[in-house]
Amino acid sequence: MRWRVALLIAAVAAAFIPIPPRTIEAIYSDRLFPVYQIVATSVSNRVSFALFDVLVLAVLVCWLLLTVGDILVARRAGWLHAILRIVIRTATIVAVAYIAFLLTWGFNYRRIRLEDKLQFDSSRISADAAATLAGQAVGQLNALYEPAHRMGWVPPRMIDRPLADAFARSRRELGSTAATLPGVPKSTLLDTYFRRAGVAGMTDPYFLETFVASDLLPFELPFVIAHEWGHLAGFADEGDANFLAFLTCLHGTPAHQYSGWLSLYSEVIGGLDRRTTAEVTATLDSGPREDLRAIRDRLMHNINPRVSAAGWRVYDQYLKANTVQAGAASYADVVKLVLGTKFGDGWKPQLK
Repeated sequence: MRWRVALLIAAVAAAFIPIPPRTIEAIYSDRLFPVYQIVATSVSNRVSFALFDVLVLAVLVCWLLLTVGDILVARRAGWLHAILRIVIRTATIVAVAYIAFLLTWGFNYRRIRLEDKLQFDSSRISADAAATLAGQAVGQLNALYEPAHRMGWVPPRMIDRPLADAFARSRRELGSTAATLPGVPKSTLLDTYFRRAGVAGMTDPYFLETFVASDLLPFELPFVIAHEWGHLAGFADEGDANFLAFLTCLHGTPAHQYSGWLSLYSEVIGGLDRRTTAEVTATLDSGPREDLRAIRDRLMHNINPRVSAAGWRVYDQYLKANTVQAGAASYADVVKLVLGTKFGDGWKPQLK
């Protein structure tokens, strides 16, 4: 019983005791985590199935079997005793899962954000700047559509080597010196939920696997995969991971660049007023326009509004509980980072 109490105390302490971001950065994100990431992802890359699924199913089955046993015993020992055992066991599992989450990946939420590492100036962010960026995205999409589709995209379940090289370059440009092993994009038993909730991908925080939704269109894959690899590199914040994914795509092939601009265009256009949106979208060629329509059709066909709303509410609270104040809205922070960051030649971000 004492060890269970100690676990609960440790979990609560880990959740609420403040640790300076620079300490997290220096000790965990730059030293301890990269070593574990390479080992964990190296192991998980060797199996075709999701180790995360096995872990979750094993825990659920064990919990159910033990709970059924407690209910059967309750007839003799009393219901209060059985309920107490179930509650203590559940709390213990949650505490172990949370502590393991922090140690294997979760402490990255408390590291220094990219906005504080880059030459970032919020005065560069304005409606006019966003409209200019949207126009730039349209120009790139129009120019890249034909070469990107001619080249094609690497399917899931294998590493896209040019994308991995571009990812390594982008990570170095952001000041990351530790190596990151890219994860093989996999499917998971959560795939049905992904499609119904509109979730494009996920990073397994325990075995550091890369999951992508099965309904993603080929030209969506590079950006989503690069985003999840960003999480593997310890960029837990969604806006930071999107920024790294955008840079990765820009440093890749025309097919990768098209995917990156397609994603950024969707984020930028969502923040413009109706008149500006209409003016910008009118300049899209038929090819990119059809691809954007295909994405909308995919989402409309697969998403269940209730599942999506509930899922994103839960994820929003999860992010806020992990010090991401913007919650699920942090995905769109990539626009703020792109507009406010000073870049050198070839979209190289300038560090402080």
